[in-house]
Amino acid sequence: MNPFEHSEYDDHEHVSFFSDPAVGLRAIVAIHNTGPLGLAGGGCRFRAYETAADALTDVLRLSKAMSYKLALARIPSGGAKSVVMADPRRDKTPELLRALGRAVDRLGGKYVIAEDVGTTAADMEVIGETTNYVVGKSADTTPPTAYGTFLGLRRGVARKLERTLENVHVAVQGVGGVGRHLTRLLVEAGARVTVADVDDGAVADVVKAYGVEWARPEAIYDVDADVFAPCALGAILNDDTIPRLRTRVVAGGANNQLAEPKHERDLHERGILYLPDFVLNMGGVLGAAAAGMSGDADTSSPEALAACERVVEVLDAAFARAQETSSSVTNAAEELAREAIAEQKR
Repeated sequence: MNPFEHSEYDDHEHVSFFSDPAVGLRAIVAIHNTGPLGLAGGGCRFRAYETAADALTDVLRLSKAMSYKLALARIPSGGAKSVVMADPRRDKTPELLRALGRAVDRLGGKYVIAEDVGTTAADMEVIGETTNYVVGKSADTTPPTAYGTFLGLRRGVARKLERTLENVHVAVQGVGGVGRHLTRLLVEAGARVTVADVDDGAVADVVKAYGVEWARPEAIYDVDADVFAPCALGAILNDDTIPRLRTRVVAGGANNQLAEPKHERDLHERGILYLPDFVLNMGGVLGAAAAGMSGDADTSSPEALAACERVVEVLDAAFARAQETSSSVTNAAEELAREAIAEQKR
């Protein structure tokens, strides 16, 4: 398991493996780019990975996407992520969190840890007992993340289908914070929406609130829709699910939607336009930066939402670069991000 030979290694500046058997800590910190300020920020994901190789794949991809997202958003900070190989419902303890804080502290400020899937503001407080390099309760980024995703989805529909969102059918996978907000925006724009989630209660609530249709979680891939919008877990576009899709655009807010880079080619061969997730979900960092990063910042303010227009600017630039270079939209967006990172370092 050599990070330098890993398919997801993208000239990451630093990868650390931490272990404390006494408290059950097994963690990886990946710093893709420390940025012009000499530091990198990113969330900590708790997940019961099947293997350490799966955890390494996830942290390399997440940190790269974070770095690209921040660079394209013109935010002068590098991107990083950490993963803890543990079930957050069963294995998370104060002792483990404090050990994680000590691990972060050993990096001397190059990495600032924050919330992600499986971690909370309360967890950050415990981690903060053993390191100062931690962000506590941050602003709620779900409204701007959803709004940026909505803007990008709308632009993708205009480009691929040459239509507005009126009567366009969108299949939304996941109706947590981002998926629920996105569903509301789509309904308000006149779209027809089908939702799915492993949480039956969340589905019932969204169906009642917005009058949308619903599907069982595994059936969402088979819905005959114009757009598939993944807003839940990553790696859901793979050898098994792509052949089942009956859509022409994939545009969602989830991270790491492609199980492997080759799957974008598979989508292209089926005539499906894939919009890179690290561009579409960029609204979260844009909105938070515009509103201020404190926990009481209003990320639904007109200023925060207006900042999300950057998503469309980046998409348009990626479309143009892809056409110039005969490359995919994702490859074009990654090239633009690498240029932005290089510019920051000058």
